Amino acid sequence: MALDRVALHHVNVTVPGDAEVAAKHFYRHVLGLDEIFKPDAARSRGAWYQLGAVQLHLSIEDGQPPSRRHVCYQVRDVTAAERHFRDAGIEILDDERPISGVQRFFLRDPGGNRIEITQADSEN
Repeated sequence: MALDRVALHHVNVTVPGDAEVAAKHFYRHVLGLDEIFKPDAARSRGAWYQLGAVQLHLSIEDGQPPSRRHVCYQVRDVTAAERHFRDAGIEILDDERPISGVQRFFLRDPGGNRIEITQADSEN
């Protein structure tokens, strides 16, 4: 019997405790995600955000080095998005593996999580 998948509910990213305030600012104000209610059992640290039908859960976890794992966000205009992040003081990372015909760039949140930003009409 095949798995009856319905939807992707959420993605969880982690940041060290000393980056929590900066990460909350980044996801809420720089990336512009809507912060949503967290149940009492999950309220002590971190935050939850909504983007369409998918949630992003920000958790606190010390001792994790930066990696190539990432979340990818699609935007309507990748050039405008890159300008937005540069204007916010966010470093744009080199695309180590460019894909022909795909407009994208990478950055890291304040906790070191890698983020890919790609044009909505790109084939990826």
